[in-house]
Parts: sequence; structure tokens; C-alpha cells
Amino acid sequence: MKKYLALMIVLLASFALIAGGSAEAKEDDGTILIGVSKLLSHAALDAVETGMQDYLSGTDIKVRYDFQNANGDISTAASIAQQFDSENCDIVLGIGTASAQALANVFTDIPVIFAAVTDPVDAGLVETYEGSEDTNVCGVSDMNPVTEQIRLLSEITGAKVIGNVYSSGEQNGVVLMEQAKAACEELGLEFVPVAVSNSSEVRMATQSIIDRVDAVYIATDNNVISAIASVDDVCTSAGVPLLAGDPSGIDGLNCMIAWGFNYHSIGVEVGKLIEKIVNGANPGTLGTVFLTDPADFELWFNLDTAAELGMTIPQEYLDTAAVIIENGVKTER
Repeated sequence: MKKYLALMIVLLASFALIAGGSAEAKEDDGTILIGVSKLLSHAALDAVETGMQDYLSGTDIKVRYDFQNANGDISTAASIAQQFDSENCDIVLGIGTASAQALANVFTDIPVIFAAVTDPVDAGLVETYEGSEDTNVCGVSDMNPVTEQIRLLSEITGAKVIGNVYSSGEQNGVVLMEQAKAACEELGLEFVPVAVSNSSEVRMATQSIIDRVDAVYIATDNNVISAIASVDDVCTSAGVPLLAGDPSGIDGLNCMIAWGFNYHSIGVEVGKLIEKIVNGANPGTLGTVFLTDPADFELWFNLDTAAELGMTIPQEYLDTAAVIIENGVKTER
């Protein structure tokens, strides 16, 4: 028995030395672990991940990532946050409102970065856009020019009744719906919204309003954008023009107009925040980054769809477009 106990003591001591050596090696290596929690996978949120990685790969920062996808489920987002806590992540990133909220609820002592969150103040992530030393949270908003988007849609199509599908369970979706409603009121347009609880309901929800609207506007609502092909299908069958607030997911669709962020740019801004934090910046004082450079936005027109609908896109708008689709050919400008 004494020999057994002695052997166990030696083994435990060996394990302690090995564990200590691993921790020391990580510290010497200087690699940071970034936990990335994404609400769900679609072109825009995936582009945020890519933009961040592309930026950080051009720096001297050594990074290891843990990428997790909540698949649109809020309880899964909460579980991911707990997982990151057990992994002792150095920085955590929440892409999408619910994922960012889940991380902010768990972490108070390491930097929490949000991305693709329309209104972080309304979401309870930060108290002010300017930031504060009292918080560990900062990030990048994807606040879209909703009023300008709906104005463009109405001017080009002549639409007087605008339909909108939004996610009632996602703060981001509700905020954008309220902004679209206010924009329609300001522009003298009728607004017809319909709520969904997940992406599987998007097709049926669109069908429920398509006969009552002149055009459909889809904002950067994650659950709805992830099912934009279903919205496009319904609009195409009904001969109703569609404007998507996120161009990243409409390649190959009939969507007549898309106008919104290049989400890769949002990822690049996230990378810049991480670089500042690694170099000693207080994350709370970095505040909320809003993209305002026109180069960060893309305007797409599908002239084939416009022709099918008997509509003409004025040249003044075409002159500002980043992408034009005509005769089945996509031209980037």
C-alpha cells in the first residue's frame, strides 16, 4: 500500500509539472485564445469572421480561435458563453445580438466584443455609444440607413405599401422593424410587417403578406436574411420587387435591389479593436464603431429582374452602383 501511495504521489507530481510547463509555454508563446460565438451561419455573419481573420493575419498578434455556431438558438448561445468561460478565453466575440448578449452576461473581467449588432445600447450591451471605463464591452454596429433604403425602394418602384418580415425573438430584428415602420410613416407609406420566430417560418410569413404589398423590404435581420432565398422565391412568383439590406447573400437570386454593408469590412473593424486591446487599450473606452465610409456599403441592381417587372432603374442610381446584373452577367464596378 505504501508503495502504491508513493507511486501515486510521484505521478501526481509529474502531472503537475507537465501542466505547469504547458501554462508557461502558452505564456511564453504569447498566443491569445479568441472565442467566437456566431448566432447562425449566413453570408454576412460568415464574412465578419473572415474579415477579422484577414486583418489579424496581417499583424504580429498570435491568435488561436474557437469558432462556435448557435444555429439561431438563444439557449445554445448561452451554453457557448459558458464553454468559453471554462476554456479561459482571453477575448470573446459575439456576432449577432443574442450571441453578444450571452457573452456579456457571463464575462465581466475579459474583453467582450460585439459585431453585427444594430443598436448595442438598446440591446443592453453598452450604456453609451462612446464607451466607458466602467465596462469591458465594445464592438462594431451594422446600423443601416433604413430610411434611405426604403425611400430608394419606393422611388424606383412607385411602391406605396411596403412589406417587411422580421424576427420577433431577436432584439436586432425588432429594432430594425421599428425603424422601418418609422421610415414608412415619415415617407407617407403604408407598412405591413409580419413576425417570425425562426428562419423556417420565413417563406410562409412572406406568402401571408405578399398579396397586400407593392414591394418587400428585408433588413439585416439574421433569421430572415439567412432565409432570403425563400423571400426572393415568393417575391419572384408574385411579381413583387424586393430590396435586401444585405447584399452578401443575394448572389444568384432575383432580388432587384440590395443595398447595405460589406460585412467583411465589419470584420476588419473587429480585428482593429482586437489589435488595440492586445496592445493595452481598455475595451470599454473603445466604444461602438459605426461604419460611415461609402466604400463600406454596396448598392446592387438586377436589371433582368427590373425588366421582368416592367421597371426601369434611373441612370443616376446605376452610376452609383457597385454591382449590376444584366443579361445574367454580374458586373462589379
